[in-house]
Amino acid sequence: MNSKLNIRDLDYQQLVKELENLTKEKFRAKQVYEWLWYKSVVDFEEMSNLPNTLRKLLDNKFYIDFLEIIFKQESKDKTIKFLFQSIDKHKFEGVLIPSQNRITACISTQVACPLNCSFCATGKLGFKRNLSSGEIFEQIFKLNKLSEQIFNKKLSNIVIMGMGEPLLNYENVLKAIEHIMDKQSLFFSPQRITLSTAGIVEGIKKMADDNLKIHLSISLHSADDKKRSLIMPINKKYNLDSLKKAILYYYQKTKKRITYEYLLLGGLNDSLEDAKKLTEFTKISPCKINLIEYNHSSDSLFKASSKKNTEDFINFIENKNLIVTLRKSKGQDINAACGQLANKNENFNN
Repeated sequence: MNSKLNIRDLDYQQLVKELENLTKEKFRAKQVYEWLWYKSVVDFEEMSNLPNTLRKLLDNKFYIDFLEIIFKQESKDKTIKFLFQSIDKHKFEGVLIPSQNRITACISTQVACPLNCSFCATGKLGFKRNLSSGEIFEQIFKLNKLSEQIFNKKLSNIVIMGMGEPLLNYENVLKAIEHIMDKQSLFFSPQRITLSTAGIVEGIKKMADDNLKIHLSISLHSADDKKRSLIMPINKKYNLDSLKKAILYYYQKTKKRITYEYLLLGGLNDSLEDAKKLTEFTKISPCKINLIEYNHSSDSLFKASSKKNTEDFINFIENKNLIVTLRKSKGQDINAACGQLANKNENFNN
């Protein structure tokens, strides 16, 4: 096992403190940070403006982790999916989603996912490990650079909705978010970051206690315990009553509006009775409901809701004076849409 520390797990302020122990020259931290992130070196010997003694000290204490993009695929709607490979050869995906006025990055927090939601291809990969804070940050940093190169725009928004359950990797996700927001880094506003969870109760409460300024989205998909347990096995551990209490706790502490994600599955959760249960569940705090059209995966038994059922479902919610939108997922033709990320192109190189 590597006894050295991954230097890319350090944010700028942590790097400053580490460098203070190695050199009295305070400006060296900025130089090292630029080499790591803006020049993307993978060896301390490449840091040519550092004294040789400092390079050796860094090499003795740290190693440089890095992500490689081994495949990219573009959708007809201009969405681009990237397959990242870590230094230990694990693979995960990130997505750039362009729209008229913004570029959104959908990022991963784990290699696959342990929750095994029945509609989601990611869970069928078999969970491997958490991503480190450095890997999460580097994924975002690289996607931001790619956004500038491809679309001539920096990232507008970040959605933590890719592979994995972010609240099961809380500390690393939190550290990466803090790094993103650092003024010495991407200086990203928390108001442009959304974290989506399947409903990890302790994690939701911890977000409230830590007063994270980012947006919270709940993958709900049913407000009926029996149906939700079928769709999302995590509901057997955190049922709707415990989830409701956690959401209420979150709202009381933060006063932030919750977004609910609700995947419409034909014949399963798209009836008017389902809509009624959804509106009853969500009335506990101000919210927005995002209905999502189902994206079929090759081994799934589910089907999309009919046009009529979808329209009736929306009308019912609107009549309750709730904010509801129907989200048409982008990147479906390249398996980059909600529930489709599954490293399906991992045997191909760019």
